[in-house]
Amino acid sequence: MLSENISKKVFNYFQSSTITRFKKKDIVLHPEQNTSLVFSIKSGFARAYRISEDGDELTLMILKSGDIFPLAIGILSDHNNYYIEAITSLEVYSAKEDLFLSFVKSRPEIFYELMTDTLAQFNNLLARMENLVIGKAYSKVVSTLLSCVQSFGQKKGDNVILNLPLTHKDIANLAGITRETTCLEMKKLVNKGLISKSGKLFIVTNLKQLEEEVYEPPLHY
Repeated sequence: MLSENISKKVFNYFQSSTITRFKKKDIVLHPEQNTSLVFSIKSGFARAYRISEDGDELTLMILKSGDIFPLAIGILSDHNNYYIEAITSLEVYSAKEDLFLSFVKSRPEIFYELMTDTLAQFNNLLARMENLVIGKAYSKVVSTLLSCVQSFGQKKGDNVILNLPLTHKDIANLAGITRETTCLEMKKLVNKGLISKSGKLFIVTNLKQLEEEVYEPPLHY
């Protein structure tokens, strides 16, 4: 996560840029799309995902306000390999890639934090990929929820509120398993008192125990 000072500098850079609005389910960017732009989310949420040869979708990460995409283009001047889809109403700033790259490179403190943030996201993604490859369904769901906590969780007392309306299908896409399996594993977490739901928002009621569940077999009910 960027520091408040760096976030403000990046926000100020994008603030004078063009704003584009997307509806839920709109595709903001796709792999075949050639773009010379870098985007920053003003409001709303999006997801970055890939499609396998079998046509299955795998959500890699959730993007929120302040996140920049595709960061690889902005920092490394590389090709975008992912779909970016709005999962709520979405507003994004857009800036020319070359100008953004010049802006970042001329400010080492911003470049350093953006790269640090990118590496943190990469490490988080590697942990999720490990669970997707060798983990059981239960640990995949737990790992996905912990990733959501890190991305958009809000601490409130002893609880952590996931400030994005997620369905079991959304969590299934993140975890790389079926919706039916996700429902069963989520029920186990509810029964163990680790998560609950208020309206459309999931709440983590025992974060410490949830973190330990990644490496522990679930209880059977």
